[in-house]
Amino acid sequence: MTHTPLSALVTGANKGIGLAIARQLGTNGYRVWLGCRDLSRGEAAAVQLRSEGIDARAVLLDVTSDTSVAAAARTIDGETGGLDVLVNNAGLMFGQPPSLADESMDEIRQMFETNVFGVLRVTQAFLPLLRRSKAARIVMMSSGLSSLTDALDMRSETWTVGFGGYCASKAALNMVTVKLAKELDREGIKVNAVDPGLTSTDMTGNGPGHAPEDGARPAVALAMTHAFGPTAGFYACSAAGELLQKNW
Repeated sequence: MTHTPLSALVTGANKGIGLAIARQLGTNGYRVWLGCRDLSRGEAAAVQLRSEGIDARAVLLDVTSDTSVAAAARTIDGETGGLDVLVNNAGLMFGQPPSLADESMDEIRQMFETNVFGVLRVTQAFLPLLRRSKAARIVMMSSGLSSLTDALDMRSETWTVGFGGYCASKAALNMVTVKLAKELDREGIKVNAVDPGLTSTDMTGNGPGHAPEDGARPAVALAMTHAFGPTAGFYACSAAGELLQKNW
């Protein structure tokens, strides 16, 4: 039997796109768990959402730590008894490297640890809870910079963009998305990746881009997709808020 209300975990949710995703899911009736490395910041964000009438709770969750992820899964299991939505939003990107030939191996390793291994670590830990839902959804926060098709297209806006290590980590995440979607399809669990578009957040230096609320829309749409909705896809949102399929 599905637990009520519907519940969602958003990693990296104390600020930026993650907080916006949590807010939008919360306004749609979900109990939202804010997975955060810094519990005090997570609690502050949860208090903010609760003041808006959202059932929000913070949980300590460092996606790079087996111990932390396992503890978070036990906490949510004990409180909620299951999970309906997992949004793997936590991510890491460093400043513009000089070139891939000179990029720091240590920084690339850290990005893969968070953007790929961390996502898989969290997903594996929470799959037992997701399997208790009648219609579980997993959403991966990817990037337009992950597309091999666009990277090879001279007409693409990403043609001249560097960030080789970051792009490679998100391309690897896309493959994880497809493999998981194929494995979990027969269980009714839908798995998709999203491109939030250029969003003004701390990760991007709060520079050009749309607001986190806009960057959150494709993730929320896929988290709430119906039984005939997509799986194993890569999506963005149009200016009108419609889902647009992207090239891997």
